[in-house]
Amino acid sequence: MILRYFQRNLLPSLIILFLANLLPIYGVIFLGWNAFLIIFLFWFENLTIGFYNILRMLFSEPGDIIKWPVKLFMIPFFTFHYGMFTFGHGIFVVGFFGKMINLGTGTPNLELIINIIARFNLGYAVLAVFFSHGFSLIYNYIIRKEYRYSSLKTLMLKPYSRIVIMHLVIIIGGFLVFLLKLDIAGLLLLIALKIIFDLRAHLRDHRLSKSKNPNPVLDRVSEKPS
Repeated sequence: MILRYFQRNLLPSLIILFLANLLPIYGVIFLGWNAFLIIFLFWFENLTIGFYNILRMLFSEPGDIIKWPVKLFMIPFFTFHYGMFTFGHGIFVVGFFGKMINLGTGTPNLELIINIIARFNLGYAVLAVFFSHGFSLIYNYIIRKEYRYSSLKTLMLKPYSRIVIMHLVIIIGGFLVFLLKLDIAGLLLLIALKIIFDLRAHLRDHRLSKSKNPNPVLDRVSEKPS
């Protein structure tokens, strides 16, 4: 029974996501990353999620011609609204936790983001985050054909529920780590909470997407070799 569960639910994208989340652990133990760098990476992941969600919206239900004019409105609206949401969140992250590395500004502009990544050698971690979500897009959305039954309305709202819940936990945890001056153990616990949330959310989202497939029988037939 356990083997069947993992065969059914252990998506390759889940493994990639888990491996990408291990890099902050390495950074804390061996590179001396502090709470700001960890929370900055989590915030940067928000930007990545928004970017790939725009691609999902663009290619959702491609056969429905009526939806394309709707996309011309919904995609720019999502880009602006989600961009302002993450910008406001970034101001808090940089303005509060950025004091740990003496940042001179509370505005998370492009130059500041690049400087932080370069200054603290976060390139590999950033690329891992970007790759893991890109792999999920290709594997789940394209290869497993989630684009055929992912509605624009669902995609429009999907990133918010994940980000709001996760970052309430992360920010509260990071706030406690910062104020109580917790050591490596506190940061590792913070990362562990994020990993658990990430894996559960990823598994739930893609199981839910699979259950919404309106034509599972046709999909199985179409996938049989001719």
